[in-house]
Amino acid sequence: QVQLVESGGGLVQPGGSLRLSCAASGFTFSSYAMSWYRPAPGKGRELVANIASDGSSRTYADSAKGRFTISRDNFKNTVYLQMNNLKPEDTSVYYCAAHRGFSNFWGQGTQVTVSS
Repeated sequence: QVQLVESGGGLVQPGGSLRLSCAASGFTFSSYAMSWYRPAPGKGRELVANIASDGSSRTYADSAKGRFTISRDNFKNTVYLQMNNLKPEDTSVYYCAAHRGFSNFWGQGTQVTVSS
């Protein structure tokens, strides 16, 4: 049974930091690229960050560059999203996803709220 379980969301003040985690099970984690998404009005889900299966490459949305860092631990089957200098516009549900060819798995999401 495939599972992606996100954690680490919460309420933080503007300028603060959070680290999201996504624990994977039920598939060969090290063979899948991993991503974090959030909803975007009119666009479905917006890619926030992506990391290759071996961690060799990363991509970021323009809104995340310089503030967010995606990483993974293939021994712990976990992907992380370190979010620094958070802004109110980062408030959203963040979803973890696994990709390999036509195979895609999604987590249930974790809420991040940035507010004073």
